[in-house]
Amino acid sequence: MNKFGQFGIKRVAKGFEGDKIKMSKILDREIIVHAFRIEESKVKEFKEKGSVKCLHLQIEVNHELRIAFTSSIGLLDAIEQIPEDGFPFTTTIVRDNDRFIFT
Repeated sequence: MNKFGQFGIKRVAKGFEGDKIKMSKILDREIIVHAFRIEESKVKEFKEKGSVKCLHLQIEVNHELRIAFTSSIGLLDAIEQIPEDGFPFTTTIVRDNDRFIFT
């Protein structure tokens, strides 16, 4: 009989921890980004505007783990360029005209 360990199945990424926090609550504040994932956006209004991706951020604010969601192209593009060994990192998210960016 087979044993599960023989299949070489890697553990699926564990879910993020903490309560959801609005982007407006973390703007211009230093945060720690622990992890991210990108999924298809479930927000109808964003899809209609062409934003089909949603960035899920596992962050730490004031020593508390929180989860933030955004369809910001600026943040999506930037976070995909960070190497895996670059996490966690500190940053501040700021509004630059109508988009968010990491500083």
